[in-house]
Amino acid sequence: MTLKEEARAEIKVQGSRFVATAVPCTTREAAEEFIAALKKKYFDATHNCYAYRVGPAGDIFRSNDDGEPPGSAGKPILSAMDKFKVTNVVVVVTRYFGGTKLGVGGLVRAYGGAASSAIEAGTITKELILASLLVSFPHSRVSEVMHAVSSMGSRILDTQYDEEVHLTIAVRLSMAESLKSLLIQRTRGNVEIREKD
Repeated sequence: MTLKEEARAEIKVQGSRFVATAVPCTTREAAEEFIAALKKKYFDATHNCYAYRVGPAGDIFRSNDDGEPPGSAGKPILSAMDKFKVTNVVVVVTRYFGGTKLGVGGLVRAYGGAASSAIEAGTITKELILASLLVSFPHSRVSEVMHAVSSMGSRILDTQYDEEVHLTIAVRLSMAESLKSLLIQRTRGNVEIREKD
């Protein structure tokens, strides 16, 4: 699941303002660009702490405390994202210090709470994560391959013919390995499968 659009929320804790901004993004580069842009926008803030989780499997992630005590800001923001099970999202929580120190526990609650509020303010949508496969096989195996592709609910994005047939196939990431196995079985190994970048 991910966010459909940018969402923002603000909370106040003992005089400090916490402005949380959450946006959908799919790459580390896009997340880092967004963080840099927000740091520029909120240049006068005391801290701009953040976390993101991106990639097809949500396995690329990072959190940063931006000068707050270690583990008091970035990790609670990442935990809020995990609580809502969102990936391909970056959340930046901007703090304007209000004169009262909150302690590590107070910071954890404030940063996590602000991040949760921003995610809740957005529209969470279920996102199908697709893999693209390049599949090459002899012309004599067309019917077996087409049957395997349709039985897995996959889509053919492109077809090219030369000495062999070459397909570009979109398949749910969770079904990619099953489709590969089925193609190998149906063609009796007369298939070449590569993942497209």
